[in-house]
Amino acid sequence: MRVDGLRRVEISEREAEVLVAIGEHRSNAQIANQLHISIRTVETHVSSLLRKYGVAGRRELAEHASEAAARRSPLTVLGIPPSRTSFIGRERERDAVLTALEKPGLVTLVGPGGMGKTRLAAVVADALASAFPAGGAFVDLVPVRDGLVLSAVADALEVVERPPTPLVRTLLDRLSTGSVLLVLDNCEHLVDEVGRLVDRALAGCPNLAVLATSRERLGVPGERIINLAPLSSDSDAERLFRDRARAVDPEFDAAPSAIRDLCANLDGMPLAIELAASRSGSLGIDGLRTALEDRLRLLTGGRHHDPRHRSIRAVIGWSYELLDADERSLFRRLAVFAGGFDVESAVAVSAGMRRGAVADLLGRLADKSLVVHHRADATSRWRMLESLRAYARDELAGTAEQEELGRRYLDWAAQTAVDLEGRLDGEWRREFDAVADDLRAASAATRPAPDPVAYRLTRSLAHLTFAKQSFIEALEHYRAAADRAGEPVAAVAELRCAAATAIAMSDGATAYQLLLDAAALAGTAGAGTIRAVALAEAVTVAHRFAAPALQEDTAALLREADAVVDPSDQHAAAVLASARAWQHGADGGAADAAVAQLAVDAARRAGEPHLLAGALDALGFVAADSGRAREAHRLATERLRIVEQLPEHDPLAAVEVIDAYYVAAVYALCAGDLPAALAIGQRDEITGDHPYLGLQIVQALALSGRFHEAIAQADMMWDNWLRDGSPVREWLAPHAAAAALAHGMLGDLEQTRMWRARSCELARVERPEESKFLAASAAFVDSRVAIHLGRLDDASELVERAFAPFRRHWYEGYARVTGAELGVVAGLPDAAERLAAVERYGPESEWAAACLLRARGRHEGDPAAVAAAAAGFELIGARAERACTLLLLSDRADEGRRELAELGCALPAT
Repeated sequence: MRVDGLRRVEISEREAEVLVAIGEHRSNAQIANQLHISIRTVETHVSSLLRKYGVAGRRELAEHASEAAARRSPLTVLGIPPSRTSFIGRERERDAVLTALEKPGLVTLVGPGGMGKTRLAAVVADALASAFPAGGAFVDLVPVRDGLVLSAVADALEVVERPPTPLVRTLLDRLSTGSVLLVLDNCEHLVDEVGRLVDRALAGCPNLAVLATSRERLGVPGERIINLAPLSSDSDAERLFRDRARAVDPEFDAAPSAIRDLCANLDGMPLAIELAASRSGSLGIDGLRTALEDRLRLLTGGRHHDPRHRSIRAVIGWSYELLDADERSLFRRLAVFAGGFDVESAVAVSAGMRRGAVADLLGRLADKSLVVHHRADATSRWRMLESLRAYARDELAGTAEQEELGRRYLDWAAQTAVDLEGRLDGEWRREFDAVADDLRAASAATRPAPDPVAYRLTRSLAHLTFAKQSFIEALEHYRAAADRAGEPVAAVAELRCAAATAIAMSDGATAYQLLLDAAALAGTAGAGTIRAVALAEAVTVAHRFAAPALQEDTAALLREADAVVDPSDQHAAAVLASARAWQHGADGGAADAAVAQLAVDAARRAGEPHLLAGALDALGFVAADSGRAREAHRLATERLRIVEQLPEHDPLAAVEVIDAYYVAAVYALCAGDLPAALAIGQRDEITGDHPYLGLQIVQALALSGRFHEAIAQADMMWDNWLRDGSPVREWLAPHAAAAALAHGMLGDLEQTRMWRARSCELARVERPEESKFLAASAAFVDSRVAIHLGRLDDASELVERAFAPFRRHWYEGYARVTGAELGVVAGLPDAAERLAAVERYGPESEWAAACLLRARGRHEGDPAAVAAAAAGFELIGARAERACTLLLLSDRADEGRRELAELGCALPAT
């Protein structure tokens, strides 16, 4: 809430964060990156703040930032388990942990199961939450299995996967945002994996505090150990028992000595004490003591060598013996669930029991504290405490019931996954999150061998995780599904989906190899047409999504595909036609349009929209690379209409959806349609948090005169690229060149030179003209900056570069027309000839048409042509170009100066 004069102004926490950032003079793009939200969302918050404060612009709004900074609440520590009972005892250990966590590093609570490590960790986390302004999370690792610790921690911190950036890098970025508390509960089954992650996190996050609970130390350098001993039977243990017994029976009373003796027999373990107290209402202290003595004698010297474990077994075993036969059976069977379960899940693993009977038994087990009931929305769910689950698993071990239960659990998991997969177009995420740990556990327990049930589970789990955009996990599940498929044809289908998933992660090399593996598998099965499809898809990936190193053998792959394909199969014919188009189009050229058109025709005959989208991309590529920018733009727009109907959760379709939006924005730029390029580039729901997709907006922003926003986006691109290990991403080079343009138009030559060098680094070249991705863009930028700043000494050389042959023609129009204008400004003797030579670019690009009018007006001294150029630039939203053009008109020069000042742009040289 704000008090503005006599008016009370209420703003949300997110609006407060945005307001503070405005006070720090950050652009919308920088705020979006800082807060991990979209630019569109930032714009919405800014509009709301302007309205609430009743001010006209950001400068006035920034004056209120200090109020927001003073009010803004720190982030919270997520996931701390709620306390339903009082916390008794452990004052000394609690104070020791609080003191240890006053400085960053790792503190580990060590003790046997049932000793209260989780409860103490939750109390400490709740007490310290306000001391960690950057927030944190309490992560329960009980349901987590090998290899998934990283994902579990990321989920708890609400860190979203951002392929191809490694998830660990994104997580470490979150942990390094300030003073963060991370609680890792129940690490004992994942000690090595947790230790590696904690060690890496502490090395890179100097303000991170980690509190772990485990039955053994993690072994991380600098780890501080706090051991949890049994509760003292004559103080804390007695108080705990009495408190819990009176929760069951408010009139409970017993001699202190009797309670002390009972607690001593329970080894002072909080869990054992609480379980015993839960039965005090029906048995009384004498009955408890007698029953417990019987159980201790029965279980002493059992299979478990650890005396402490034998003691907790005594308490749980005693509770187990109080159950009737049906209760015991269900108790044992529920141990199969790694996470929680509902009634239907319990019924699925029960042997021939009706739903009503299972529900009744669940209620009875909950009353006896052997399962914990909780409500998720309108659905009742239960879970077992891990120590109880371990006991039940031991009771199952080596029995015939265990094998039968394993089959039922796998059947349940497979059917659950299939049912969820069938709801991907509706509501499914909440229910998937509730069962995901069990689906993963059931899948991991299967062998990599043909098994129809395991196959159903893994393929559905792969599809579900892909739909959730957990691409790394989905890729592994698709591979697992291929291993478990009974038929080679089915295995090939899963490998093709795995390849599409790899493409979604910008990993063309992995996709290529997966498709070759699929082709080989189809070959062993004698499935010639399926083999041909996989080979053709590998060819397409090599030329469309991968690197030149993979393209050497594609001609041979196509010949082999042609030799084994069934020519009457329309799907296969369309895939092969598309592969030929991409292979022919690799070097560009108008002659390849006929090959690409054949691919489009074949896809239309096949009647499969995603194939048509891919073929149209090939045709559009040829059009763009032969200088027909408007045609490329038209085809890309047609492709957008097609992919809007495709299911984004299908890997084969999703690849086309993502690519279609990226390419459409690029071709809109080629055609000079800046509004379309901006509109497409801002579709955050398509590009999401991908570190590279959507970067075409850098060029659109720079050409529109939104220089500071372009620079902010380019800075993020560069940081992501460095963080990912500087992978080969030559196609990013034009975006870096756009940042050089923005800095040049702002008059900052030092930054212009730096971004020019970065563009070469991205393109892996010494000079821009050596790269097919960069040559035209760099020639355009250098000529445009030279015109703007009046740096004409090298004009002749720059014009020659702008008119040099380009291997990729997408941005050729920008380079040629700007080079011709530079020739006019510099007074070069061949300026008229250059202008005549670039006339053909005007009809292909709105931007080129306006620039041509301005160059011609300058050359011929024609104010009408200059005015028409200004109108053309205004039509496409190129504000800086319009302003620069107005400076050439004596009656509108002041208007141009004002607009350049608003943009922060340097005044052009006269």
